[in-house]
Order: sequence, then C-alpha cells, then structure tokens
Amino acid sequence: MKLLNLIFKLIDLYSWVLVIYAMLSWIPPLRDSKVGEIISKISVPYLNLFKGLPLQFGGFDFTVVVGIAALQLIERFIYIIYNLLF
Repeated sequence: MKLLNLIFKLIDLYSWVLVIYAMLSWIPPLRDSKVGEIISKISVPYLNLFKGLPLQFGGFDFTVVVGIAALQLIERFIYIIYNLLF
C-alpha cells in the first residue's frame, strides 16, 4: 500500500508540474529562466505523446489538459487493478 501511495503522490506531483508548465506559457521570460527550462525538460517529452492529436482550438492548446486527464485515468486504472488483486 505504501508503494501505491507513493505512485499516486508522484502522479499528483507530475500533474502540478504540467500545470506550472502551462502557466509558464503565459509569461515567456519565466519559461526562459533556469526553473522554466527544467520544467520544460520534464514536461515536454510526456506532452509530445499527445502532439499528434488535434488539441488546438481557437488559439488555445489543450495538450496539457489531456495530459493531466490521461495521468488521472492511469491513476484510477492502477487503483482499480490494485483493488481487484488485493
């Protein structure tokens, strides 16, 4: 159960990193800072998984929203599998 809690906390932490990445897009100088570069290096590889999907509408990019939703679905799937097995 401790491992499961750790996995859930890591998923939640990564979701927050994605939120921060999205907010950095509103302030370009922050994205170019050292912290912004680190957050981009952490976020971009995962978000590239969704780049092939048509997620840009009216000047807005919903890639981060879909990425967070996918993480939440993975978290729920892990929880369901864990409850079925144990």
